Amino acid sequence: MAKKKKTVYVCQECGYDAPKWLGKCPGCGAWNTMVEEVLPDEPVGKGAASGVALGLSDAQKPRPIGEVETRDLPRFSTHSGELDRVLGGGVVPGSMVLIVGDPGVGKSSLTLAVCADVARAGKRVLYVTGEESTRQVRMRADRLGALADTLYVVSETNLDTIATHIANVRPELLVIDSIQTMFRPELASAPGSVSQVRESAAELLRIAKTGGIASFVIGHVTKDGNLAGPRVLEHIVDTVLYFEGERNAEYRVLRAVKNRFGSTNEIGLFEMRESGLADVPDASKLFLSDRQEDSGSVIIPTVEGTRPLLVELQALVAPTPYVPPRRTADSVDIKRIQLLLAVLEKRVHLSIGACDVYVKVAGGIRIDEPAADLGICAAMASSFSSRLLRPKTVVFGEVGLSGEVRAVSQAETRVREAARLGFKSAVLPMKNCRQLEGESLGLTLYGAETVRQALSLAMPREKG
Repeated sequence: MAKKKKTVYVCQECGYDAPKWLGKCPGCGAWNTMVEEVLPDEPVGKGAASGVALGLSDAQKPRPIGEVETRDLPRFSTHSGELDRVLGGGVVPGSMVLIVGDPGVGKSSLTLAVCADVARAGKRVLYVTGEESTRQVRMRADRLGALADTLYVVSETNLDTIATHIANVRPELLVIDSIQTMFRPELASAPGSVSQVRESAAELLRIAKTGGIASFVIGHVTKDGNLAGPRVLEHIVDTVLYFEGERNAEYRVLRAVKNRFGSTNEIGLFEMRESGLADVPDASKLFLSDRQEDSGSVIIPTVEGTRPLLVELQALVAPTPYVPPRRTADSVDIKRIQLLLAVLEKRVHLSIGACDVYVKVAGGIRIDEPAADLGICAAMASSFSSRLLRPKTVVFGEVGLSGEVRAVSQAETRVREAARLGFKSAVLPMKNCRQLEGESLGLTLYGAETVRQALSLAMPREKG
């Protein structure tokens, strides 16, 4: 009599498993996501657990941390300055990088272009596609100009077959597009399920580490913008990169949310062109090139990692007969907008609560640092009062609930970037202003201790 297979019900959103079917997942609270999966047969225990001693080499034995070598990890360039910046200076052999983003945002185009550039530099590259045929990949490569003699392409989803191709090609860079299409034949679940994604990623990581192969893995996202599949996938890989930006937008932002070999504060900026994604080394000029000075428009100097960016923030405040009034934000946290509206209503006495408020960042760059608070307040107050801000002026600072303006980090970096682009003055926190006294910055600094004072400095009343 055949032995009955053991099964378990696994949530396809978070990976929570239960011995019986449940309508609502106890792990993430999602409904109707529990799917039955067959458990693989457990292998017979070996090694220390079964009484067999393991022979460990000296490199595998525990040793004092002071004796561990700290040589710099070798890296090679992707030949994309923006991608190298986000990765921390290039790709580390044996590392595994997960690239996540909405459909059509440019994940496959970027990785294919990188593959061609790396192959032209003399390295062997293997591009594995599970969603397209090799002919489709060739058509995209023709459009992007991504052809190279040592760039190999294969359309395959069986991980055992892929492992054979890797052993034959012996690439130095491997791309998997995408992890949700890969499957291991010994698992009974369908490709894209929690168990398949987890086990496929673990096997690819083993291949990358043992062979010293740098690997890029492309992942899908859910309708909420989160990584599809089990959360353990983010823990398996070394680096997680998220593509931000609408598919119809001109610019894309590549942001690191995890990086074992570099900082997670850096971002990469790309421009979508007919020939694919192109690096944007000086984004501030592009973001400000189409700007027209009008009420509700403010320039905010933000800092992403070590990179200063000047972005235009626009606000539209209009009276409305409807209750409650609308609050809409694009590329800015709506909760931050609501908080700053309350500060303007209570501390500055602007009757702005009965108005519709719309806030957006030109170019689609998302702003989430507290230093943008004062600029957002200035934009909303400018639109509400229909008054222009001081010409060629940038505004930045953190706003507290009492209406005070708090100091922010890297003030000098922000001010110098504004001066480089031709701005004449800056409204900033008083503490930062005092710290910069005596510096040759090339513009006039206006320090403010409260939001009310900052608004009077940013929007001075005309004499007469």
